[in-house]
Amino acid sequence: MGGNGQAEHDGAADRDIAVLLAEAADGVRIGAVPYRELVRGGRRRRARRWTLAAAAALVVAGSAGTLASAGGTDGEGRRVVPAATEPVTPDSRQVATPRSTAVARGTDHGEDWTVEALVWGAPRNVSEARAQLKTMRRYALVPAGIHAPSDLVGKGWYYGRLMRDGGLVSTFMNAPVEKGGTPPDGQVADAATLLDPEAAGGSRRLVVGRVAPTALEVTCTWDDGTKVKAAPAAPGTGLVGDFEDLVRPVDGSRANWFTCVAPKGDDHRSGAAKVTKVAKGS
Repeated sequence: MGGNGQAEHDGAADRDIAVLLAEAADGVRIGAVPYRELVRGGRRRRARRWTLAAAAALVVAGSAGTLASAGGTDGEGRRVVPAATEPVTPDSRQVATPRSTAVARGTDHGEDWTVEALVWGAPRNVSEARAQLKTMRRYALVPAGIHAPSDLVGKGWYYGRLMRDGGLVSTFMNAPVEKGGTPPDGQVADAATLLDPEAAGGSRRLVVGRVAPTALEVTCTWDDGTKVKAAPAAPGTGLVGDFEDLVRPVDGSRANWFTCVAPKGDDHRSGAAKVTKVAKGS
């Protein structure tokens, strides 16, 4: 061994390893690259990935649909009810506040007067009825014959009020909505009232009532034989300055409302109305 014996030893070892590796390589047969097999394998893997992605999308969509129909929870575990399935609120049924419609207006002794219809939806429980009664009191209204909130549950209510120069004169209609929402065909729910309660010897010139939408004509008759006929207003016709005896729809009411006014100067102690023409087939 010479002075560089360690280096010579290391070189011989490297040569031996190279020879062994060459012999091993000779024993391996190397063919052409299986290009088509690799492509098909890649396509199969992509197909599997698309299938899994589509399945995941269906699961997500199904979960969303379940949440939309039954509600879910948010990130903090609170119940979430989608807007599409939220329960009907008291405001949407007009329980907490009334629907108000000006049914008629005119002029009497230089003062403007208006007939206003107020309609409340039916409360579904005592809590809603209690809130409704509280609101009615703010309108200076008390439903006739109702002694406790439970008496009002399930009952829609309506009022007819006479306003004169913007101020309340009287509330002359105060009753629950009939079963079905309207008086029977051919019948009316009506009331006669004074146009000017402060006038000495005032007559009941104004008759206001409710009828089924099938009524085509209402005839009002006073105690002295005076008759006035009211017919449905043309669709979309609003109130005009001069009074007209007409039958009109009212917001929140299935029944139509009508108004009749007797001629001035007559002393009418009472008035009543009846349906004198009904739509054919009703």
